[in-house]
Amino acid sequence: MLSKKEKELIADIWESLTPVAEDIGADALLRMFASYPGTKTYFSHLDISPRSAHLLSHGKKIVLAIAEGAQDIGQLTVTLAPLQTLHAYQLRIDPTNFKLFSHCMLVALACHMGEDFTPVAHAAMDKYLSAFAAVLSEKYR
Repeated sequence: MLSKKEKELIADIWESLTPVAEDIGADALLRMFASYPGTKTYFSHLDISPRSAHLLSHGKKIVLAIAEGAQDIGQLTVTLAPLQTLHAYQLRIDPTNFKLFSHCMLVALACHMGEDFTPVAHAAMDKYLSAFAAVLSEKYR
């Protein structure tokens, strides 16, 4: 699925983005809420207004989880096992939302990275985020 070069590129990108994890994660979440309003239902107990503490905190958690998975993509299922259980059994998130979020994350990355988000980086990141969403959805089967 992902070549060695793509895996290295993805790991490098996420490592460079961890200092701005809050901003990128919050941006992706806001894009998802605006584009797919039904996704807000899972966050009704939180303040998800722009720049709110809840939005920034959750955005950071998501980005850090994505970055952690990127360090060893071959072990993604193991790395994400706790999040699989949390999202499937406790939070009961519709797994379609993971795909929707992946698309919003791609847009947020393109906005943040600008010219550094090359077509090669875009293609590699799309593959990785698709794999990430698929792994998060595995407990639903």
